[in-house]
Amino acid sequence: MVRSVLLAALVGSAAAFAPASMDARSTSVALNAEMSKSLPFLPRPEKLEGVMAGDVGFDPMGLSEIQQDLTYARWAELKHGRIAMLAIVGLITEEYFHLPGEAYQNSDPFGAVSSVGMGVNLQIFAAIGIVELSNFNKHYDGSEPGDIGWNGGLLKGKSAEEIMKSKEQEIQHCRLAMLAITGASVQTLIFHQPLLG
Repeated sequence: MVRSVLLAALVGSAAAFAPASMDARSTSVALNAEMSKSLPFLPRPEKLEGVMAGDVGFDPMGLSEIQQDLTYARWAELKHGRIAMLAIVGLITEEYFHLPGEAYQNSDPFGAVSSVGMGVNLQIFAAIGIVELSNFNKHYDGSEPGDIGWNGGLLKGKSAEEIMKSKEQEIQHCRLAMLAITGASVQTLIFHQPLLG
């Protein structure tokens, strides 16, 4: 019985990597398609037209094809990227600087969550919840992705090109921070040493 289940699982997973059948019409369309800026040997995905900041046609997994509208995906990317930027700064800062008090002296970023107690964690979750609930409908009302109304006047007086450049910089920093927090977390969990030595 167990062997049958394992064999079925192996066959099913192997089928996922079988090449898709292509008819002559789809082949000719692919040959005439505009090529991606980021992967010049692949055609540009249909929905990635270059109008959003940071859109260079990078979608090797075809995730843009399953999205109705890429606005929601951009909201998610910006939200996770902003959290990752805060997280990587917090992860590094927490290893070297501590608040006064015994509960805040744990230099292990994953152990610090349990050492500070329930009250501190509830405050953090309450703050996150307030921000999430106050911006929940903005994901679906067609507003600008990532605009939660906290710009601080940084975009005032800038031209459309300068605003687009700022948005490009933000999305690139978000993507880098998501990679950085993943790598830092894995390194911390494997080696149990401070990140910067």
